[in-house]
Amino acid sequence: MKKTLLSVTTLCALVGAGAFATTAQAQQSFGYPQGYVGGDAMFWNLDPDNGSSRDDVGLRLRGGAQFNDYFALEGHVGTGGSDGGAELDYLVGAYAKGIAPITPDFRVYGLVGMTEVDFDIDRESGFSYGAGAEVDVADNLAIGADYMRYLDKSAYDFDAASVGLRYRF
Repeated sequence: MKKTLLSVTTLCALVGAGAFATTAQAQQSFGYPQGYVGGDAMFWNLDPDNGSSRDDVGLRLRGGAQFNDYFALEGHVGTGGSDGGAELDYLVGAYAKGIAPITPDFRVYGLVGMTEVDFDIDRESGFSYGAGAEVDVADNLAIGADYMRYLDKSAYDFDAASVGLRYRF
């Protein structure tokens, strides 16, 4: 009986400690997973190996879910811009986002994933990567910039630098 009472007491203490730790962690996590959406001006560049590069400005929408201070999953949808020889019909991609908080209001991040890009002259998909930074300007609003290598093909590279806003909910 004494051994059973000790086990029940130990079990209750462990469950209570676990519940306290979970509550404390939930209070520190600021409501993760945390969804977000953003809109950016996207300054894109199509650089063929032979010939002159083409560039213009389009619009990029992005959204995702941040699971903790260091990791998120993000999607991009972009369109717009025409440089006479190439028109960006769309880009769509999915990325893993590694985040490094520098201060509570400033973060740098890296993105890796896959993108499909459709120009009026070609449609391709492939591995993508990039890096950026953002700073909070209000509780749920951040301004940021990033640079992405959306496609790195044997015939051309497609890159974009973007600047815009992100809203967390």
